[in-house]
Order: sequence, then structure tokens, then C-alpha cells
Amino acid sequence: MSLLPFSSNLIADVGISMGDEGKGRLIPEVTAELRASTGQDAPVFMVLKVNGGANSGHTAGGVKLNLLPAGVVEPSIPYLGIGSGVVADPRKFIWEAKPLEKAGYKIIERLAIDERTMVADLSHRLLDLAWENYRVNILKNDPRGTTGRGITPAYQDETGQWQITYSDFLGEREKFAQKIIQRADRALRTIEHVCQVSSETWDSFFETLTTAETRANQEAIDSGIFPPEEFDFQPFRTERPFTLDMEQLVETYWNAGQTLVSQITDVRELILKALAEQRTVIGEFGQAYWLDKRHGFFPNVTAGHTYTPEFFQSANIPCQPIHTIGVAKAYDTKVGTHIFLTQIEEGHALSIALKKLEFGTSTGRQRMVGWFDAVEKADALRYGGYQDLMINKIDALGKIPDWDGNLLICTAYKDTAGTCHYHVPRLDSVRKNLSPIYKIYPTWEEDISSIRSFEALPAKAKAYVGGMIKSILDAAYHGEIWPQQLPNLRYIGVGPDPSQIIKDVPPTEELIRLA
Repeated sequence: MSLLPFSSNLIADVGISMGDEGKGRLIPEVTAELRASTGQDAPVFMVLKVNGGANSGHTAGGVKLNLLPAGVVEPSIPYLGIGSGVVADPRKFIWEAKPLEKAGYKIIERLAIDERTMVADLSHRLLDLAWENYRVNILKNDPRGTTGRGITPAYQDETGQWQITYSDFLGEREKFAQKIIQRADRALRTIEHVCQVSSETWDSFFETLTTAETRANQEAIDSGIFPPEEFDFQPFRTERPFTLDMEQLVETYWNAGQTLVSQITDVRELILKALAEQRTVIGEFGQAYWLDKRHGFFPNVTAGHTYTPEFFQSANIPCQPIHTIGVAKAYDTKVGTHIFLTQIEEGHALSIALKKLEFGTSTGRQRMVGWFDAVEKADALRYGGYQDLMINKIDALGKIPDWDGNLLICTAYKDTAGTCHYHVPRLDSVRKNLSPIYKIYPTWEEDISSIRSFEALPAKAKAYVGGMIKSILDAAYHGEIWPQQLPNLRYIGVGPDPSQIIKDVPPTEELIRLA
């Protein structure tokens, strides 16, 4: 018997666009709904970080997170799980946890890091920068837009059977030292001889990493939680290029791992215990469907799997019913070098306004903004599946000066021959020559950020919501009979604060009529 109002005690919190959809804010909403429906004070047993590493930024309850799951902001949740599908630098746990603990959150004592979670380290970050340099300066290709957090090289260690896992921190220091030194040696040889990095560029990598981590942790430095030298990567260098101070490397990472030893456990057993007790486990995913390494638009993808099936691999439990909630925004954003078919032209008044809101949580990079692409969300439904939807930031689309007030929803694509495409072509050479087909919806004059009831929304906002849902379904099932069970729009975000949520959304059939 599953806990109502969800169809399973396992819930997947996934993005159905290109990331940055606001997945983190879903955790408190699901927890509150389960608490109200079950009467339990702590209905959620664990929030499990399923994939990725410190490259996936989430904001929940006003707290910005990278490596830690958004369950941080819900004190009733006993476990902050880190699955075996995650690549995690142990220093990042400490850097993220200490400021939060000073702010009153319990972090380290709630961490449950699976024994098979993979250890990411400095060598991965150096490789990340080196491969980007190789791509741009040797191959003369476009940059991939890496976060520089070492995620792809860390996953490459897994596929190459070189992985170091958190279980290694439970073993002998000498064995760990041997593994990490060998790993670093492989990385250094690759950087020098394969990536063909110059000695000057090699030196710049340490400045790049120092600058990035200092910026990311400036508040913690200013408040005295960490000294500035905590984020200085220069001590790992030696006088000779393409070498590292191996003693410093071993000492730094072994000591960081030892601070987490009591939190390294068998996450499989914890999740099975939760299911036996009819308590909920929420799987929190980084990135989104279209950044999956197999199903996304490579090479502009992440290095892991970003959708529901990865829950079972990362948790190491049998496949079984799971309730998937897909999260999107009421418009689209992308970072990096993606083909962006629905991008709003530069200089458009709405583009200027939206860009003021859109910076990456992990990197601070400016996001590109575009009209709502229903085709991408439709394919995430058709091929990935989700029972519920959350759509955020609809409040950002209200009327602003110097704009005609027309909102566009992409319902299909047209190629140069005039053929319509209702699904996303998997070949970039086809996709880049498509143009979007739009349906126009007028925007509204009112500020909707204080509205908490769907009925109180302006009629034009209701129509736009209905248009998004209908357009997704039209594309997902184009030329077919719609299934009887349609996804449900569960939450509408009308602002960044946790309270700015509309929860009484009408059934899907009623929303479609509004469109």
C-alpha cells in the first residue's frame, strides 16, 4: 500500500528541459503534502542525490546548494542520501556543510554517503580544464561549457575501471594513497601529452580553480568559517609543470574523507528499510532529461544519467513502481553552446527582463532565455514519462514596458522543406535547420506573485497555463489517441519564495479547455 496522494513511496524529482527548472523547491512541497495527508511528522525518510556532483545547482528555501540534496532545508528528513551514481569531492561536502551548519541546519550527521559513491578529486578538475582547452585550442571546436568541477573525468574513471569509492576511506591509508597517486599520474600524462596543454596554460589552471572556488565560497570566507587559503589550489603545484605535490594531494583528500567516515554507509539497506516502513524516499536529480549522456544533445550533455531509471541504479535496489514529477519553467533557458530553437532575440524587452533572473547556481553563468518549447517537454513525457508536473516562474511573464505582450509556445518544428516535426530530431544536423512553429497567447497586466489560488489568476494566465499543458500533450501523442491517464499539473510557482506556490490546480482535462 503506497502513501497517498502519490502513487509510490519512491518519488523522482526530475527536470524535463535543460536544467535550472527549480527542482530543489519541489522537496519542501512534497514533504508538506505528505505530512498533511499522512499525519506523520517525518513522512520523508530520505532525499537521495541520484546523479551528478557539485555541478548541479539547486535552490530550496532560499538556500543555494551544489553537492548536497535539497532535503537540507527540511529538518524532519532524517537522511540526506548520496547515491552510488554520484561523483563527489569530499572537500565539497565540508565546504558546503559548514556554513549551513553555522546557519542552524544539521548536515553532516544526516549525511548517508553510499560506500560505492565515487570520489572526485583535483586531478579530475585539472583534466576537465585540459579537455576544454584541447577542444577549443587544438581541435578548434566550440567550447562545451564545462563547469570545471571535474564531473566528466570522474565518470570516465568509472567506465575505465579506475574508480575510487568512499569505501576506500574505510580501508588503509596506504592503499588509498597508491590509488590516488596512480590516478593523478594518469591525469598528468594525459594533460601534457594528449591534451597538449602548454606550461603557461597549466599554470593558469590553478588560478582558475582558486578564483572559482573563492568566488563560490566568498560568504564563508567573509564570515570567518574558512580562511582564504582553504580554496587556494596553488599549494598542489610543484616547480615543474605537469607535476603535483603528491604528498599534499594524498594528505588533503585522505583527511577530508576521514571527516566523513561515520557517514559512509550502505544506502541500499536504508532505502529498503524506508520502504518496509511505508515511508517515502525522494530521488533528487541534477541537470535534466535533455542533458542525459545518452538521450541528450551531446557533446553538450552531462556525464551521467539524468532521468528516473537512474534512481534504481544509484540506490542499488530493484526496479519497482515510482512516482515521477517533471519540473519545468514557464519559459526556457539554456547555458553553453546548445542549439536553441526558441531563443528570444537579443534586445527583446522580455529577454532583457528574464536575463536579470537567470544565472547558474553552480557557475554564475548567464543563461540564454527562450519561449516555452512544448516539444522538448513532450518528448520527455513520451520517452521518459512523468505523472505530475511542476511549472515555475510564470510570474516572470507578466506585462513589462516596451513589449507587445505576446507569449509564444512552440508546438512543433518546421524544416526547410516545410515538413512539420512533432518530436525532437536526434540528429543535430537536422535539428539546427528547424524553425519553431508558435502559438500566441496574450500576457496579463497583473502581478500574480501574491496569488495562491488558481481561480484567482487572471484569465490570460489561466489560458497560458492551459496552453502549455495542451501543447505538451498534442506533441507527445501527435496522430495518436491520448492515453486515459494524463499527467497532472500539481504545482505552479509564482515566485522564488517557498510560499509562492499555487497548489489547487484543476484537473488536466479542465486546463486543456482553458487553452
